[in-house]
Amino acid sequence: MNSIRQVPSRVKTKRTETNLGAEREHFDKQQLSSISKAINSNEAPVKEKHARRIILGTHREKGAFTFWSYALGLPLSSNSILSWKFCHVVHKVLRDGHHNGNLHDRYGQLVALYAKLLCTKMEFHVKHSEIRANLEVTDEVLERVAGTDINNVFQLTVEVFDYLDTELRLAETVIRQLNTSIAISTLTSGQCRLSPLIQVIQDCSHLYHFTVKLLFKLHACLPADTLQGHRDRFHDQFHSLKTFFNKARDMMYFKRLIQIPKLPESPPNFLHAASLAKHARPVVVIPDEDEPEQVDDDDDDPEPLINVSDVTMPSMAVPQQFDIFDQTFGPANGGFDDRDIQIENLKQDLELLRTDLERVKGEAQRYITQLKSQINSLEAELEEQRVQKQRALVENEQLRMELEATRRRNAEHESVQATFGEAETRAQATEQRYNKLKEKHTELVSSHAELLRKSADTVKMLSATQQTQEEVERTKQQLAFEVDRIKQDADMKLEEQKFEMEKLKREFDEKKAEVERVKGTLQSNEKVGEQQTRSMSALQAEKERLMHSVSEKEAALSALRHAAQLQQSSLQQERERSTRELGELQGRLQEKSSREEQLQQKLLEEQFSLLQGTVSEAESIIQDAVAKLDDPLHIRCTSSPDYLVSRAEATLGSIDKVKRGHSDYLTNMGDVGGLLRALTQFSHLAADTIINGSATAHMAPTDHADRLTENCRGCATQSLQFLKDLKSKASLQRADPASIRIVVQKILRLGKELRPKGVDVRQDELGDLVDKEMAATSAAIEEAVRRIDEMMNQARKDTSGVKLEVNERILYSCTDLMKAIHLLVLTSTDLQKEIVEGGRGAATIKEFYARNSRWTEGLISASKAVGWGATQMVESADKVVLHTGKYEELIVCSHEIAASTAQLVASSKVKADRNSTKLTALQQASRRVNEMAANVVASTKTGQENLEDKDTMDFSGMSLIKLKMEEMESQVKVLELENQLGNERLRLGELRKKHYDIAGVPAADLSEGNGLAPSAASEPSSPKPSKPSIMRKPALAQKPNLPPKNMFR
Repeated sequence: MNSIRQVPSRVKTKRTETNLGAEREHFDKQQLSSISKAINSNEAPVKEKHARRIILGTHREKGAFTFWSYALGLPLSSNSILSWKFCHVVHKVLRDGHHNGNLHDRYGQLVALYAKLLCTKMEFHVKHSEIRANLEVTDEVLERVAGTDINNVFQLTVEVFDYLDTELRLAETVIRQLNTSIAISTLTSGQCRLSPLIQVIQDCSHLYHFTVKLLFKLHACLPADTLQGHRDRFHDQFHSLKTFFNKARDMMYFKRLIQIPKLPESPPNFLHAASLAKHARPVVVIPDEDEPEQVDDDDDDPEPLINVSDVTMPSMAVPQQFDIFDQTFGPANGGFDDRDIQIENLKQDLELLRTDLERVKGEAQRYITQLKSQINSLEAELEEQRVQKQRALVENEQLRMELEATRRRNAEHESVQATFGEAETRAQATEQRYNKLKEKHTELVSSHAELLRKSADTVKMLSATQQTQEEVERTKQQLAFEVDRIKQDADMKLEEQKFEMEKLKREFDEKKAEVERVKGTLQSNEKVGEQQTRSMSALQAEKERLMHSVSEKEAALSALRHAAQLQQSSLQQERERSTRELGELQGRLQEKSSREEQLQQKLLEEQFSLLQGTVSEAESIIQDAVAKLDDPLHIRCTSSPDYLVSRAEATLGSIDKVKRGHSDYLTNMGDVGGLLRALTQFSHLAADTIINGSATAHMAPTDHADRLTENCRGCATQSLQFLKDLKSKASLQRADPASIRIVVQKILRLGKELRPKGVDVRQDELGDLVDKEMAATSAAIEEAVRRIDEMMNQARKDTSGVKLEVNERILYSCTDLMKAIHLLVLTSTDLQKEIVEGGRGAATIKEFYARNSRWTEGLISASKAVGWGATQMVESADKVVLHTGKYEELIVCSHEIAASTAQLVASSKVKADRNSTKLTALQQASRRVNEMAANVVASTKTGQENLEDKDTMDFSGMSLIKLKMEEMESQVKVLELENQLGNERLRLGELRKKHYDIAGVPAADLSEGNGLAPSAASEPSSPKPSKPSIMRKPALAQKPNLPPKNMFR
């Protein structure tokens, strides 16, 4: 335990309350001085002694209460350098201060990054309280924090990644600012930025080690594909950290303050578990030399930095420290007491125990390292065995395929080999029979020799006896008969040679016995001699026959052997020829395949070049259509919404064809015909849609015109982007015309909105539509009156003086106009009822309206015009009161309302009785509306004159030449304004003329004056009113159905 922990108790026992108050006052004064000197607006690094005193203060009061009580009052938002130094000091307090110290331009960016780093650091250590703020923990503590749940390990890895990212982002920003400014590490301005990076380097070395350990643990439990993102993020952080360390190592400022470790050339290979043994934990070393400090005149005596890490780091040796309070206030009773001596003895014993503990821990760590190395080596061998097993499986599969091929080749020669085997079998059987016959022949030869000797004796005996001649002749005949019979048996039973030979032997024995009997007597001798002679002849014939058979068998055997040799040689030649032909055929096949691949590749390239050419042509068509949007000559071109809708629908159909053609081309890239045809049709239809959309926008209302033009440009942009994707092989797969479809659908909806709505109404619905439009017009006017009242009340609250007077005058006149319009609508409704009742006869009201459809459409158009004019009047008045609109808009709206009411009166007057009192009341209401509209115009102009400040024209100080120059400039402006006025009048005339064309009013029906056209009175069945050719608004039936604007604020 450090002696600083015992200071408060000792002070309480040995000092009075007065001394404690003085000490506290001195402590507060010292802390305030250190904080003000450490955190100031001077662009110089924070001095270590000031930060040391602040840290000592947190340990003295066991918290950072005094520090925060003064630091919270600093004007951090007024000076970026002050904020930067504040973050630096807070970082130091977080790392080395007391654990109970809880934390509640160029430097602007650094302050923001530093604040984010400190927040990340506090969040991390609050969540993982076992990891100390200085990050100096052992691997066992890290394993305990990670736990065994792989989800916790995964989450901890992500948090360490985020922690390291904030550290590196701050370091990179500081280095980048130094590189882009004149500040270097040897100047105070550069050192002011670099000094906090010492703590960043310390943190980064530990965080890098944590990341490596956690990633190896994750790779041991999860597949490599799942952790691909972690590996990529680690590689980026590794290279950033290595670059930061290398740059910091080259700076003179860091060389005397910190030793920065070197990282390996390449990041660890997490896919190989044995790479963990090669990882070495980077160690940052802070030299023990004191920082050279300049002595300030107003600084107190320097105080040594106490070692506060012994509270949480038992593995570090703690040198003997003097009591900070004894050094400041003097030792109690002039020196140490007995308890101090006991404390020192206990410290020494504790140091010995710590040394033994460190030694035991070192040995245990060494054993653990050895075991881990063995585990890694075994894992490496296991991985190598797995690789060899996989390689053996592949080789086994290759051998199996080769064996199958060999079996197929051998199957072709099985028939020949079977024939050769049969021939060889027959040859072996023949040879066996030949050996047996040869043995029998040897026996017969020996028997024949003996018989010859006996025959000689017999001949001698025959020569002695002539009497037995006849008996011998008979015996010869019998022997000849027996020889013939034996010869026949031998021919019939060739396969039973052995049996025949034994039979012959038995007969020979019988003959021999018979010759022996002949020896006894002469008669018997003659007979035996004849028998022997016949036997000898038979044996001789049999011998010859057997010799002939043996020679034939030998010849047949040799012939078979020769044939077998010829067959084998022919088979060998056939095999060689087949192998040679097979090789030639395979070579030709490979050559043909390569040629076909080249042709196929050439075909694909030609098809893609055709696609590129078609896409380029399509781009030219689209770009030409886009260029016409900004062409001044195209402004005079117009188109109808119906034609635009037809073009947009055709374009949507072509987009579907393009999508199908694109899908077919991706499936079969050898056929691009369908896509080319679809692209050609699509480019023309899209260009046609763009051009007609722009032409339709020339006669559409401003809101619709702007949206339609914007969508036409968007269609061109999306089309060009889609065509650009088709031109590149890299983006061909992701090309999708869906965005074009969305834009064309928007154009289609706008075209449908711009269609004349009167055309879509059936004649049987005209009667209901008249009542609805009149009711809607009346409701719109009532709503306008209500809104004007609200605007009046709001204007009285928000304005005063001249502005209030002007606003009240304008709003009063608008209210009177709305009331007059409302009276006009009611009078018109009464007159229409009178017309319908007087002219329908026996028909119904709907039939009357259907029969007079053009007159009915004129009423509907006039009613819509009045309602629309009232709404626009309210909107314009609201803008004028709020000073966001122009007074001219209010004047134009007044003219529009006057023209619309005139149209309504004219439409009603066509069918009305000239002597009708209701017609007279309608005309009076119309005059009243005109008067009220004139009042609105007059009040608007008067208010505009009252509010606009006109400069007094004082030309007294100008010379003659200056006056002449001003006169010329004024003439130029007059000419320009007159030219603009003429052009705008021409444009207004063209717009009105086009409006009449769209409304379907023929030119012959337009009168030159303010009266009605002659055709209107002559054709009662077509009572469509006409208007003056100038300053008259066409029938509003052709206006698009615009969504009503919100009438409530």
